[in-house]
Amino acid sequence: MTTQEKLIKRKLGLLELAAYMDNVSEACKTLGYSRDTFYRVKRCYEEAGIEGLREISRRKPNPRNRVPQEIEDKVCGLALEYPAYGRVRIANKMSELYGLTVSPAGVRCIWQRHELERKKKRLKALEAKMAEGGYVLTESQVQALEQATEERKAHGEIETEHPGYLGSQDTFYVGTMKGVGRIYQQTYIDTFCRHAHAKLYLQKSAITAADLLNDRVIPFYEAEGIDVLRILTDRGTEYCGKVDKHEYQLYLALNDIEHTKTKVKSPPTNGICERFHKTILEEFYQVALRRKIYTSIEELQADLDAWLDEYNHRRPHQGKRCDGRTPYATLTESKHLAEAKQLSA
Repeated sequence: MTTQEKLIKRKLGLLELAAYMDNVSEACKTLGYSRDTFYRVKRCYEEAGIEGLREISRRKPNPRNRVPQEIEDKVCGLALEYPAYGRVRIANKMSELYGLTVSPAGVRCIWQRHELERKKKRLKALEAKMAEGGYVLTESQVQALEQATEERKAHGEIETEHPGYLGSQDTFYVGTMKGVGRIYQQTYIDTFCRHAHAKLYLQKSAITAADLLNDRVIPFYEAEGIDVLRILTDRGTEYCGKVDKHEYQLYLALNDIEHTKTKVKSPPTNGICERFHKTILEEFYQVALRRKIYTSIEELQADLDAWLDEYNHRRPHQGKRCDGRTPYATLTESKHLAEAKQLSA
């Protein structure tokens, strides 16, 4: 309950208590209000209902302190273009795209004037804009966008020394596409530099888990001259099984990669990958699925690859070791650590 809602509830309580006791003075004395306040509250309630009980700021805005209208329009446009971005990243985008300097606090002030200060409000505004542009949203997509995602917090800190030292792999259920079926995403993210790979599949199996490594991950690290030493996964059937028969286990053994598993019933152990799934859900899927109706997994994969390219090469990352650099820049600048480890081995 917000502060505004608490104040409204208290004023309503004053009116109800006075009506119940049939004595304004006693009701005001009980709740600590003056009679003048009671009659003012009563008058506002009779004129405008509950809306009349809202606290109105007496502070008058000074238009001279505001940014020019064209800058305000650009900030609002970026809020709809990147609804999952916070005020810091929008301020960075303003500098990157337009060469304009707007503070994060200034971005928030603009958002407040246009009721865009919360991600949920920005998504709703984007939904309305897409509806005007002829985009069609399914009921399930709208419900998915409105549903709040639970924050997953990792306990402790993963030991990682350089790029390739420890990769985190997990399966993410994207949803069901009409005429195609269930879609799963295999995700791999480097725990040191946060460089990520993802590929979509129509099933969740050991073959698909190994295919991501064979098709995307291992070729990338070979091109960079880095060895993948260890991979952390949960205990799902696509990652665990009999070593001599399980395709994923056989692939790891073939490439001399150590396999580490999370603790039982402890998803936060793989928290870096879980956090990346939240990012890709909010910044890619929730936006892409409301803008476009996909008819094939290849079409969705193409847009996913474009987003991953943005994430790895142009999107500043605020995580540990990145410090505002992109994941790929962090990888290239830390490559000497991996090379030194390989030489010493």
